[in-house]
Amino acid sequence: MSVFDFLIVLGFVVFSVYVGWRNRKAASRDLQEYFLAGRSLPGWKAGLSMAATQFAADTPLLVMGIMAVSGIFGLWQLWIYALAFLMMGFVLSASWRRAEVTTDAELTEIRYSGKAALFLRGFKAVYFGTIFNCVVLAWVFFAAAKIAEPFLLWNQWLPAGVFEPVMFCVKSLGLKITDCSFQDPQVWVLSANNFISLLAILLVTTFYSATGGLRGVVATDIGQIIVMLTATLVFTLIVVSHVGGFSALADKLHALYAAGGPDNIKSSQILAFTPDQAKGVSFSLLALFALQWLIQLNADGTGYLAQRTMACQDEKQAKIAALVFTGTQILIRSWLWLPLGVGLLILFPPDVSLTGEALRADREGTFVKGISELLPVGLKGLMLTGMLAALASTVDTHINWGASYWANDIYKRIICEAWLKKHPSGRSLVWVARMSNLFLIVIALFIMTRLSSINHAWQTSLLLGAGMGLVLILRWLWWRINAWAEITAVLASAVAAPFLILWVQDGALRLLLIAFISAAGVLCAVFLAGPESKEKLMAFYRKVHPIGFWKPIAVLAGEPSDQGPKKLCFSLAAAVLAGLSVFCLLVGIGSLLVGSPPPVIFPWPKTWITANIIVGLCLCPVWIRLGFKKHCP
Repeated sequence: MSVFDFLIVLGFVVFSVYVGWRNRKAASRDLQEYFLAGRSLPGWKAGLSMAATQFAADTPLLVMGIMAVSGIFGLWQLWIYALAFLMMGFVLSASWRRAEVTTDAELTEIRYSGKAALFLRGFKAVYFGTIFNCVVLAWVFFAAAKIAEPFLLWNQWLPAGVFEPVMFCVKSLGLKITDCSFQDPQVWVLSANNFISLLAILLVTTFYSATGGLRGVVATDIGQIIVMLTATLVFTLIVVSHVGGFSALADKLHALYAAGGPDNIKSSQILAFTPDQAKGVSFSLLALFALQWLIQLNADGTGYLAQRTMACQDEKQAKIAALVFTGTQILIRSWLWLPLGVGLLILFPPDVSLTGEALRADREGTFVKGISELLPVGLKGLMLTGMLAALASTVDTHINWGASYWANDIYKRIICEAWLKKHPSGRSLVWVARMSNLFLIVIALFIMTRLSSINHAWQTSLLLGAGMGLVLILRWLWWRINAWAEITAVLASAVAAPFLILWVQDGALRLLLIAFISAAGVLCAVFLAGPESKEKLMAFYRKVHPIGFWKPIAVLAGEPSDQGPKKLCFSLAAAVLAGLSVFCLLVGIGSLLVGSPPPVIFPWPKTWITANIIVGLCLCPVWIRLGFKKHCP
């Protein structure tokens, strides 16, 4: 890395530290200011912040691996989440906003009553705020090490008296933070380099996140996503230029794979958006892609998505946040990565002897290899800054979100109020939150050293949250859902997962079975335990005014004119049509960029592309009117 590249990275570090320091006073007042920015965010800022978090340093590496093993069609497992994002915006964002909670775990005691609600709040704070959250952080750190390894050569820059003690500690602890095998003589040098890189990145990220709270996180996220998108656009254009232009992508890939690629995948299977031309499509895989957005933990926005929604100025801004997030996350990001992924396959042909996880891990590394070998001085620094920004925007959100559970739910509610019978001060809670950041990072670093690939960690996180989505959505829409339904959903998934991992090899079928077992448990809990007390349900209804099937509670609360089902239909229609619009634009413009084939039953490529783009654009005024009508929530 040249001096100029280093100065670009340094500029990003200075900017991030300054933003955190500038917002430190506002963040120190109380938890509302620290974790929700005083509920003052405009929608576009909240949406871009969510998009910056999910842009992530690990995701382009994950995408490169999926495209090489499963083709473009495999990316639907990421794109299908647009339905969850849009449902959060059009159906649930108003309810999240009116609940006025700091964390989604706190919502359990607003929605449910008794000891079961308190237990559920504490359990979710530990299970999702620590275990699930640290697995996600771990795979982000894993990706960061891959990105930093070719560029941040601390063994060449630091004196031996400084570097060698670090390497000794890393070796003594067995912290292998590199893809090299233990037999490679450079394994501990590279691991020490990556350890120092991660430590430096985490020090900066933790500083501005801990000092500035959500205001600092969001402010840096805006700058970070601008850098990320700009750098990725430049990288994509350079890769496509090396290939010979967008029109040459499909032709050269067909030529490269004329005799078949790794694991006998064909070029048409790599480029296919539709299942009829994709590789390895089964009924269980299609069912998973169709339902994955519904059965996972963030189906209703639970987590940092809900945090950004609750931090918005009002309900309209919360909807705008979901739209900005979805457009940036699903459309803009994908339109950049699709030609980039195909171009890297052509410029760095895969080893045909590799299959499965070995092929995936190898292709994940080509993203970094492309940066190292194709970008000139200056642009290399810009791209490295973009990747570090992607890492920072993900890490800052996850440690801020995870710390919110420890400060608001574990320390404040359980330790102080339930156990010690006292009320902590706002400033003491902020300091607990800041210390929690360090605790989460240590756990995530430990998990990172046990990972084999980013995809492996991602699949693990899916299992941790499998089966939760349905009950999380229903608790907003149906008054009969109780605390035991949520508890049963979590326990059913946790108990079933180890057995299914041993007995079921098909990953898609495994997730579907966990979702089915969880749903069955939820229904049993609903009818065996019965609904929450009428007093609790009426208090929740008066506070949140949820849409859906709440008529009996609305009558008891003195609001017999409740039109929950009608409002739900308008909101669902807006979410579904917006999702269809997004998917049509994704397929139309994506096919145009990389030369994807149309479905077999529609053998006219240009007409297929044009039809998708026209339908996607024409649906926009329809779902905008439905989603923002005054009588909608």
